[in-house]
Amino acid sequence: MIYLELFFNFFRIGLFAIGGGLATLPFLFELSANNPTWLSAGDISNMVAVSQSTPGPMGINMATFAGHQAAGLLGSLVATFGLVTPSVIIILLVARALERFRDNKFVNYAFYGLRATVIALIGYACSQVFVLAILDGNRVRPIEAGMFAVMLFLIVKFKKVHPIIWIAIAAVLGIVLKLPS
Repeated sequence: MIYLELFFNFFRIGLFAIGGGLATLPFLFELSANNPTWLSAGDISNMVAVSQSTPGPMGINMATFAGHQAAGLLGSLVATFGLVTPSVIIILLVARALERFRDNKFVNYAFYGLRATVIALIGYACSQVFVLAILDGNRVRPIEAGMFAVMLFLIVKFKKVHPIIWIAIAAVLGIVLKLPS
């Protein structure tokens, strides 16, 4: 039964989270609220960090992690398959139809609307991760808030530095700041 639940939940996430891995976060937060034994809100922030620094699509990495948490190796396979199945179906259908409607202004307008929706989903996901990283209940974590402010300043100032460098710097800072004294 858990495998069917995993498949259905991740199929739903794959169907409606248009725009990539970050767009899956609002759905994952809902999933963690409904199934806390599968994953917690803290697990989601850890998944984002790990998924951003490992090869492969972030959504698939997160589905694999959550499925493994819920039901082991088979659970990870089922959750991952559930997440990618809608995309495969949609891509096959769209590829056949898009050639016919490529110049249709309503189709182009729909794609503009989807872009705005994806931006909103990613913005919501960023705000949720920010709250998890910076706030401890109603209290601001000063070290994490300071690190965030410094990193944001540096990223804006040095825009041309490769994202992998920023990920490595943040990982090292996190390790150094969390080491026992």
